Parts: sequence; C-alpha cells; structure tokens
Amino acid sequence: MDNGVSAGSTASTSTLGHIALGLTLLAFGIGHTGIISGVTAADSVSLATYVGGLALFVLGILAFRAGDGFDGTAFAGLGAFWFTWAAAADGKVSPDAAGAFLVLFALLGLSLTAGAAGGLFGQGVYGLFTLSLLLLAVGAFADSSVLGKAAGWVAAVAGLLSWYGATAALAHWPMALGRASRRGDAVPAA
Repeated sequence: MDNGVSAGSTASTSTLGHIALGLTLLAFGIGHTGIISGVTAADSVSLATYVGGLALFVLGILAFRAGDGFDGTAFAGLGAFWFTWAAAADGKVSPDAAGAFLVLFALLGLSLTAGAAGGLFGQGVYGLFTLSLLLLAVGAFADSSVLGKAAGWVAAVAGLLSWYGATAALAHWPMALGRASRRGDAVPAA
C-alpha cells in the first residue's frame, strides 16, 4: 500500500474493533451462562472465528498501519485468541491444556487492562475480559461448570460494555459519568 494512501482512521478502526469484540464476547458469554436453552459456547465458534478472530486481527493490522500501537496490539492479539479458541472449541485439547491456554491469554488481557485509556470503557472491558478468562481457566482446571457460568456472565457484561462504548462513540453519547466528554460537553453526574 502506498504511504500516501490512508489505511483508515484510528477512531473508525477502534470503534469497529470494539463492536466486533463486544459482539464476540457477548455471544461467547451468553453461551457459557446457559441462559438461553440449547445455546452453548460452542455455538459461538463461527462468530469467534470470523468476527472475533479474522476481523479483529485485520483491524489490528490496520490500527498498526495507522500508528495506533495499543489498538493494534489489542485487536491483533485478541484476534489470535478468538481464532485459536474457535479452532480448539470442539474438545481437541485436554481441560488442563485449555486452562493453560486461557491463563496465557489472560496475561494479554492483563497487559491490555494496564495499558488501556478511557476508564470504564477501556480498562473495564479488558479487565472483565481478563477476569472471565481466569474464571474459565480455574473452571477448566477444577472441572467446575459453576465457574464457567460465572465466567460467561462476566464475559457478557464485558461484551455489553465494549458494544456500548463503541456505539456511544458513533452516536456521540456520554462516555464518562461526572466528567467532560471528548467533545468538551459537560456530562451530568449520575
């Protein structure tokens, strides 16, 4: 690609990436909760492969191209996570190997939590994602479906938070409570 050709704005890459992350986390989380009869985490494999895996990875590359190292790292790393998770979701690995995989990617989540800007909508999404991976890992090691369900709820909340943050950016809704928004308008305290 010619250096004079824009790879897309950082804001649009970030917004689309957070929508993709939100939808994937929401589907993954709902599947683990068992709240909808007959819907399991395995039902989110196609979404995780293409939206969470492929789309996030491509958005990560575009973010790197646009000079956004954080979103590039987040989206490419999470794309690798979702693609790999989807490939192994049919039980090709032992529970202990799955737990180790989840712990390793929880380390990525922890790094993203530490490096994220934006308070609740940045650190909150990545922090909840990390917590859900840790709960799933411990659940895999201990063979606990209760921890898997708890992880599903945490992932679903993270997905809703990511989706809301991206939607709010598109719709110019408030992104922070009790502080000024990005546009300089006062946001009323809750």
